[in-house]
Amino acid sequence: MTETAQRVAAWPWISTVARLGLAAVWLIAGGLKVGDLAASGRAVNAYRLMPFEAAQVVGAVQPLVEIALGLLLLIGLSVRLTAVLSALLLVVFIAGIVSAWARGLQIDCGCFSKGGDLGAGQSPAYGWEVTRDVGFLALAGLLVWRPRTRFSLDGLLMRGRDE
Repeated sequence: MTETAQRVAAWPWISTVARLGLAAVWLIAGGLKVGDLAASGRAVNAYRLMPFEAAQVVGAVQPLVEIALGLLLLIGLSVRLTAVLSALLLVVFIAGIVSAWARGLQIDCGCFSKGGDLGAGQSPAYGWEVTRDVGFLALAGLLVWRPRTRFSLDGLLMRGRDE
């Protein structure tokens, strides 16, 4: 097998790792929040970007969307579309964190926690949160570019077709 053929053969495996990694991110993030949707709403409200009632709705829907994206990636259904939606959501998250940082808010982003205003003596980790989310965005971008993965429903449904 030539070097080029080996690289081509490796991409579905690389994309599979990216797909499963991003699926884990969404499932963990959504799973940690879905048990307390009111807290998720308070976390969204801490960004002070929308009225409280809208933040409550967004906070209640967000974990469900994260879990849905995670499940779709886990089973490998509509990988490219799910990666595009993931990327869009991550861009919104990054913009929200940067906005909070620029406005001097002292909040926990709520990505993998209940979020909200930080207590006295606590400092936000905005730089780490943005860097982490840019990494997740890179995984989503890779899946938009190379959505063909192993062990996926897309592979079963589109057997023999090139992406």
